[in-house]
Amino acid sequence: METGGPDAPQAAAAAERLALLDWKRRVSALYQAVRTSPEPPAAWTSWRAARDDLFRNHPQSPVPVPDRGRLAVAYYPYDPAARALAEVAAVAPVSRDVTASDGGTYQFTRFADARFTLFGHSVTLGLYWLEGYGGGLFLPFRDATNGAGTYGGGRYLLDTVKGADLGVREGRLVLDFNFAYNPSCAYDSRWSCPLAPPENRLTIAVQAGERAPGAPVEEATDV
Repeated sequence: METGGPDAPQAAAAAERLALLDWKRRVSALYQAVRTSPEPPAAWTSWRAARDDLFRNHPQSPVPVPDRGRLAVAYYPYDPAARALAEVAAVAPVSRDVTASDGGTYQFTRFADARFTLFGHSVTLGLYWLEGYGGGLFLPFRDATNGAGTYGGGRYLLDTVKGADLGVREGRLVLDFNFAYNPSCAYDSRWSCPLAPPENRLTIAVQAGERAPGAPVEEATDV
């Protein structure tokens, strides 16, 4: 693809969109491997390694270019107790504008609740559907670690628009918080990221998944 001359801006925009397509393709393939793996801890180790590579080397990395070479993504150790199977209970659909990190909003519809037990606590989190062509399931959350170990704006667990889908087991939704990850705005404020609405704020501490940028990095080990 040529990039010089008067059409250079259009060529650059096209190249960026193709790079984003490649990012989505790679993330989708990564989660496909996670869903089909019989060993969640081993799948988590591979997921970590693949994300590290994408963050360091892919043009669509949310990490600013000058920081990519020294990037060290931090995670809590894998905890089998952080994996749950959730019953999905339909609710009356409620459309709402979800606040984003840059002060804007994104329109979602809460269409169901995920109900499960986590660390001995009964938990309910709203399931959201992105309003727009094709839609997509979105599950953000906040917990007691935010601002004290994890990104203050909360984390994501599912975002099927980007390919983050942990699948279904025994007719229930897989919610493995070891795969919780930061929104892109945790790495660069230029990104606009929808944040967890109030009903998805947990009072318990979820010490699993990705930690705040700059947190200590521990070696990934299978459980």
